[in-house]
Amino acid sequence: MIRVTFQGSEETRTVEAADGARLLDVAQADGQPLEGTCDGDMACATCHIIVDPADFARLPPPSEEEEELLDLAYNATRTSRLACQIRLTEVLRTLTVKVP
Repeated sequence: MIRVTFQGSEETRTVEAADGARLLDVAQADGQPLEGTCDGDMACATCHIIVDPADFARLPPPSEEEEELLDLAYNATRTSRLACQIRLTEVLRTLTVKVP
């Protein structure tokens, strides 16, 4: 199991997720305010999250297509990613993200 901590503007929640789960699905199941309007087809940036810098280097690098969409995301940072493109693996063990 992977422990995911979601830092929102009003509260911080930690949930457990299965190995191989998509971060967007985990976030939506927890009631996080991530739309994922395109259902993970990388046609929008409504699942934009900010990964804690300590965890960012443990993720696979974003694709060029993901980077282009992040250029359109509101308040994007150097550790921004799209939740639909992150698969949770045992390599991570824990992941902390901020929901902008």
